[in-house]
Amino acid sequence: MRVLFISDVYFPRVNGVSTSIRTFREDLARSGVQTLLVAPEYADRPRSHAQEHGVIRVPAGRVPGDPEDRRLHWRALDRALHALQSTELDLVHIQTPFIAHYAGTRFARRTGIPCIETYHTFFEEYVHHYVPALPRAAGRALARAVTRSQCHDVQALIAPSEPLRQSLLEYGITTPVHVVPTGLPADRFIPGDGRRFREYAGLPGDRPLVTYIGRVAHEKNIEFLVRMFVRVRAAVPRALLVIAGEGPAREPLRRLAASLGLAGDVLFAGYLDRDTMLLDCYAAADVFVFASRTETQGLVLLEAMAQGAPIVSTAELGTRSILLPGCGALVAEERIDPFAAAVTRVLTDNGVAQALAQRGRSYARAWSSAAMAARMSDLYRAVLAQAANPIARCVRRM
Repeated sequence: MRVLFISDVYFPRVNGVSTSIRTFREDLARSGVQTLLVAPEYADRPRSHAQEHGVIRVPAGRVPGDPEDRRLHWRALDRALHALQSTELDLVHIQTPFIAHYAGTRFARRTGIPCIETYHTFFEEYVHHYVPALPRAAGRALARAVTRSQCHDVQALIAPSEPLRQSLLEYGITTPVHVVPTGLPADRFIPGDGRRFREYAGLPGDRPLVTYIGRVAHEKNIEFLVRMFVRVRAAVPRALLVIAGEGPAREPLRRLAASLGLAGDVLFAGYLDRDTMLLDCYAAADVFVFASRTETQGLVLLEAMAQGAPIVSTAELGTRSILLPGCGALVAEERIDPFAAAVTRVLTDNGVAQALAQRGRSYARAWSSAAMAARMSDLYRAVLAQAANPIARCVRRM
């Protein structure tokens, strides 16, 4: 079986979608499903020129106000897809709802093959961050309308978590929605070296680290973590908040930290290489903190567990599917006092920290990427079987 992936984002742009695409492609290949990925070129990022098997790069322009993302050039994308029309492909799998969605559905119609889409992002909670002039209620209504329209363009949808599936069903979407999370590949369990990260960052070996890793964006609710950290530092004066990642909220968060008297107590670690220093950063964490309201899954939580980092997190949307009893995390409300109290408890009670770390490592192993790829492969075959059944096609259109 050969599947065409189309995405508006991929490495060197580091985020959950890029990680999900690479993880599934590698594990699907091991199970006999070959994939071809069409993704943006990041011309100003030398790492984007590294050759990766089965990846077609398409010229792309900058997105105004966003230094990380790129906008695929429609004509270049159309030419690239036109050149693939003679390629033997069985299925189109769209990964993002922007230009890739419209190009992917158009390609599927032209070639007469089925098309599915993974809904990675809960967009109704993003609109007000990026279009602040638009009233929040209007932004949510617009996001829901666009989502309904796009979801009805494809034969099947994939949600990374059950809460996101329920959200899509509440929109009134009738396209079948299947839950297939992104799993953890085996290399995420290779132990990182916490001491090496501390040496890299110039930190003493005994300073307690409260760590966030992920995109540094407004919708990740990192502002709450910075404000919460004021209470943690009052209880544990030598604690340091580490914010690892890049994104448009970095400078606003830096200014916020300074205004709260935290200028010397918040480290912005920037981008860390995923295969080396990122694992070391997880391993160095005395507690990993997370409070995003918009995660469709929350893969960083599993990555932190795999490295033995005790976790304090809110449980919202997709993270509710991960943060189950016995998972190795303390689930806290999104209120400063109880969240800070949970973080302080982990920092000051070594027994609690060790118990959380041990449970987290064990729990993360149940989220094998190979198992998730097998579920995806089964879904591909089911969609192809339905597409080959004329009665099923008629029922689907009714």
